[in-house]
Amino acid sequence: MLASSQMSGFAPTTDSKKARNFYEGALGMTFVQENAYVIVFRTNHAMIVMHKMKEFEPARYTVLGWEVEDISRTVSFLKNRNVVFEKYDWMEQDDLGIWNSPDGGKVAWFKDPDGNILSLSQA
Repeated sequence: MLASSQMSGFAPTTDSKKARNFYEGALGMTFVQENAYVIVFRTNHAMIVMHKMKEFEPARYTVLGWEVEDISRTVSFLKNRNVVFEKYDWMEQDDLGIWNSPDGGKVAWFKDPDGNILSLSQA
């Protein structure tokens, strides 16, 4: 029943202005609304609700991710918008920060202004 329903993602933010600049400006999402509790963005396929928090400890794992058709092109595009991709010492990544997984998929990670870990993946 839920497989045909649109999904929403949730993440925290301590600074909705920085979050809006990043998600709308750098990532190109559509700003939907903001109130005292949340700031909401939409993509063609999902909605992201950022809960306004006074403080929080960012998770040490990926909280939101996007499947893309051409990860190298997408990473390059976002780097031109000043998005910084993570490099992990314990993982072999290419110059763009893309990891080739054993199953042939590719993944790259970056953080939003609050330190939430986000990812791009290509099957």
